[in-house]
Amino acid sequence: MDLTVRPRRLRSSTLLRKMVRETRVDPSSLIYPMFVIEGSNKVEEIPSMPNQFRYTVDEMDRKLDALLKAGASSVMLFGIPSHKDEVGSQAYAEDGIVQQALRHCKEKYPELYLMTDVCMCEYTSHGHCGVLCGDYVENDKTLELLAKTALSHVQAGSDMVAPSDMMDGRIRAIRELLDENGYVTTPIMSYAVKYASSFYGPFRDAAGSAPSFGDRKSYQMDYHNLREGVKEAMLDVEEGADIIMVKPAMSYLDVVRELRPLIDLPMCAYSVSGEYAMVKAAAEKGWIDEEKIMCEMAASAFRAGTDLYITYYAEELAECMKKGLIG
Repeated sequence: MDLTVRPRRLRSSTLLRKMVRETRVDPSSLIYPMFVIEGSNKVEEIPSMPNQFRYTVDEMDRKLDALLKAGASSVMLFGIPSHKDEVGSQAYAEDGIVQQALRHCKEKYPELYLMTDVCMCEYTSHGHCGVLCGDYVENDKTLELLAKTALSHVQAGSDMVAPSDMMDGRIRAIRELLDENGYVTTPIMSYAVKYASSFYGPFRDAAGSAPSFGDRKSYQMDYHNLREGVKEAMLDVEEGADIIMVKPAMSYLDVVRELRPLIDLPMCAYSVSGEYAMVKAAAEKGWIDEEKIMCEMAASAFRAGTDLYITYYAEELAECMKKGLIG
């Protein structure tokens, strides 16, 4: 057959396939989400997320050491306080659990890049992401507390803050307060396009953050909507976001792809707890190859246009990159 164009020519060997690979990734692009609890000498396995744990500050080192050894040097901290109240006061307390963890990590692991999730849901007694007015989350009253929380994180050592609440105007509120206090160089990663998703179930188990009534559909996005996601992202860019995130990752890579040519900022995708739990469950049944699926999911996010990838598989993916299984 007289074929001039034969795409298979560039697939003939492992070395050649790697040489012409379009999507290349590195462990520096991985971010590990870590749950920190109060107390001491505790490592609690999360039932719905096998091989994921909640750590007290004095027990964090075992995981941090493993991450650094694998080559993953970025961590996003989520705090689980022992006390919750209507206004989530432990989120911005000087001795809050995230603030304690930040000081520990800054002192012992200067090579780590520390990010913090900024939200109220883990800290409020009602489990919603802001201040309530009746059964409704009051947007503008919440902004003050979110900004206050972000500032307290940065003062404790956070290198980057990542608001996940989906309140209108929170990027501007945080940027202004950080700047007023001299933190003009601290970047903000915005959970700009965060859908009201059933993929978050295991996280709410891990963080004890399920709402005590109703749901979060009045502030998180309707998963049917793409144009609205573009609008949310563009608004956050205008307000001063430095990195734009899409969450969840796997079922929302079309949103990443849509945003990529429109936004001249780094983009992040969060492979959330439900994605992790599904892979784990199927792997335990012997139905899939966990390592291969993990790598394929990550590559798909980078192929879609993300630059950063938040994943509970950060350590394992970094090891796979070392072996040349992905990257």
